Amino acid sequence: MNELEELKSILIKRSILKGDFTLVSGKKSSYYINGKMTTLHSRGLYLTARLILDALRDEVFDAFAGPTIGADPLIGALLAISAERGLEKEGFLIRKETKGHGTRKRVEGNLKEGMRVVILEDVVTTGGSLLKAAQAVIDGGGTIVAIVVLVDREEGATEAIAGAGYRFYPLFKVSELL
Repeated sequence: MNELEELKSILIKRSILKGDFTLVSGKKSSYYINGKMTTLHSRGLYLTARLILDALRDEVFDAFAGPTIGADPLIGALLAISAERGLEKEGFLIRKETKGHGTRKRVEGNLKEGMRVVILEDVVTTGGSLLKAAQAVIDGGGTIVAIVVLVDREEGATEAIAGAGYRFYPLFKVSELL
């Protein structure tokens, strides 16, 4: 079994729940994909990070960023595996709102003007939260190279992200998992 097939097996076993769910987008669904059940598992996270780096092999970028909490484990693993591969990268965590104390930053990390950033998330439905995260990086002086997700629910994110002018790399589409 190759790494992609192994990760697919882990996702199906750990992250797909059946039932009656309301998604962040407000849509109702008969299934829920909890990507964190895979990205908070040692082998699941390791495979996800390796496959994301492989997907980005032709991209030139300086940093990984994403909305906290879904992207947090991804960013940590990608930084560690990047170092293992001799790549120097930065990581940024993007808050939903600017914090009201301390540095009052929405983007935590060493974001500098002109940095090329890859936006990450575990699961995407419509793409709205990823586009807001991308805008926070842009507001901080960065540029978006690509958006990468573990699972695309195939409910509009591909079109929204393409419409915003970003390259989109889902490791899996929900139709491949159900």
